[in-house]
Amino acid sequence: MDNFSAYADSPTSPARSAVTVIAGTDLALTSKALYIGSGGDLTVLMADGAPVTFKSVPSGLILPIRVLRVTTASTATNIVALA
Repeated sequence: MDNFSAYADSPTSPARSAVTVIAGTDLALTSKALYIGSGGDLTVLMADGAPVTFKSVPSGLILPIRVLRVTTASTATNIVALA
């Protein structure tokens, strides 16, 4: 049972779903955050379509960013999109 199902979803509410990221492939929906399993550089297309590179992202970090895609230029791996 989901004790929070009566509450509206918002960008700051906890994630309701997760999907393993495949670099170079659009996410099924815009993320609220990314979990970085193995650190490195992370290059993404943000929700507004702008590309950005985050340098030296550490392993185990939950990065609160809304992205459409993780690009193949990323060296960070084992990434999970939270939505």
